[in-house]
Amino acid sequence: MSFLNGTSLTPASFILNGIPGLEEVHLWISFPLCTMYSIAITGNFGLMYLIYSEEALHRPMYIFLALLSFTDVLMCTSTLPNTLCILWFNLKEIDFKACLAQMFFVHTFTGMESGVLMLMALDRYVAICYPLRYATILTNAVIARAGLLTFLRGVILVIPFPFLTKRLPYCRGNVIPHTYCDHMSVAKISCGNVRINAVYGLVVALLIGGFDILCITISYTMILRAVVSLSSADAQQKAFSTCTAHICAIVITYVPAFFTFFTHRFGGHTIPPHIHIIMANLYLLMPPTMNPIVYGVKTKQIRESVIRFLLKGKDSSHNI
Repeated sequence: MSFLNGTSLTPASFILNGIPGLEEVHLWISFPLCTMYSIAITGNFGLMYLIYSEEALHRPMYIFLALLSFTDVLMCTSTLPNTLCILWFNLKEIDFKACLAQMFFVHTFTGMESGVLMLMALDRYVAICYPLRYATILTNAVIARAGLLTFLRGVILVIPFPFLTKRLPYCRGNVIPHTYCDHMSVAKISCGNVRINAVYGLVVALLIGGFDILCITISYTMILRAVVSLSSADAQQKAFSTCTAHICAIVITYVPAFFTFFTHRFGGHTIPPHIHIIMANLYLLMPPTMNPIVYGVKTKQIRESVIRFLLKGKDSSHNI
């Protein structure tokens, strides 16, 4: 094991050990992960291009969706290329500073993902409860400021993670039983006191995830009250149908997130390590993979835009 200097207990690099207990099937596990990553990149870039090119989609709901797609691409790209190198080529070594950088980006983008879902819930609240003022409340300037504040919130809250991790001594070794540098996974291999890391991680989870879930819950409570008060069943169904894709995105994001968060802190001895690592990877892969599919299937305007785009391409090829 190499160290940055002779007196420090900070390693020059870490060894990401992949999925403990499943080393013999790493190659087979990589295929579904690679497939999901390919779908995520293609689907999200396609969705962003569609929203950019179709004037009918230049509305707050779809601008937030484009922001979600952009965040999804960054979130899964922060880990998956490195994970695939571990599973395919057994390239497990990662520089200490690169590990800290990956830790920062992973947690920043997951916080951004949660924040964008919260902003999309507020968008649905304004659209259903204040339809006549929708365009005047959610202007492009307001959307840009909301997105920037969500990003800055993640950066400010997550930036202590690398510094809290860097201060720890690593006298037990430098092997991390994971596929990427997660904050608590790195901290747990230290021989120092990680209570500050654990407490601060919990505080960040409450300030980001807890606050966002509270806002989403309040938004949908108000939406439900507004929908129930509508006179006709058709109006109720039409109003609530605009929320179904967003509700699916919330479930896809928060279910694996909760599993990963709670098993790290409370289920370390009851849940097999390989289950935890697989769920941690799905936590970063499921939303980017499924969100374009869910919104493409559930959102009428996006389906119509896709059909128009395909017909336009077909007409162009005939003209040639």
